[in-house]
Amino acid sequence: MRLALGLEYQGSLFWGWQRQLNKPTIQAALEESLSRVADESITTVCAGRTDAGVHAVGQVVHFDTEKNRTLYAWLMGANTYLPNVISVKWVSPVDDDFHARYSAVSRSYKYVIHNVPRHSALSFQRATWCRYPLDEKRMHIAAQYLLGEQDFSSFRSSECESHTPMRCVQSISVQRQNEFVILEITANAFLHHMVRNIAGVLLRVGANHQSVEWVKDVLLARDRRTAAETAAPAGLYLFEVSYPKPYVFPTSARILFI
Repeated sequence: MRLALGLEYQGSLFWGWQRQLNKPTIQAALEESLSRVADESITTVCAGRTDAGVHAVGQVVHFDTEKNRTLYAWLMGANTYLPNVISVKWVSPVDDDFHARYSAVSRSYKYVIHNVPRHSALSFQRATWCRYPLDEKRMHIAAQYLLGEQDFSSFRSSECESHTPMRCVQSISVQRQNEFVILEITANAFLHHMVRNIAGVLLRVGANHQSVEWVKDVLLARDRRTAAETAAPAGLYLFEVSYPKPYVFPTSARILFI
């Protein structure tokens, strides 16, 4: 039997999703909790392997098991054994053709910037702090150069293992909500550090350190050295993963503090 589940987590205390030797990870914590519920070893597959310090509101995971448990038992049992900064939001049966990663048709991220002169204790490690004023309208206009299927070599990390730098950005926007500037981006898939590298470039534009057109120049250069520094992980959230029918899952909740 294959089950899918929705997961949210505050990633500050973890070395990312993927299991690592002698380091706390989301995958290790989740598999340990599910294994205790199942009384057998459980291996999980996620839709997007988030990095150290990155959060999720709408991560999707699947796993296989021969144990007969109710969906309620899986949900409540897993949450009983998980740390408070990780929460299973729903559990759903799926057919064997479903794959959390390969069945996904798009992924959506939000990058949250707390744009205030002095840092906030409450948004620490949950948003990236930017002390200087940002022009979110300039950032939004510049971001539109990234729409469509393009070569994102300038926005991939040196550790990226993807065989191709081509990705299709379906939508991208930058908006202000009071003290917060929020980058939202949806694509078929993402390269390693792609969203954080895009955020780093747009921060330069928003601070008037670079022109709006500079984003296009960076993209066409296909060279990571032409871009800005990688933005901090604290502001990044895997927000939602979309699948084709019949895989319709509960939608993600909003980020609580914005």
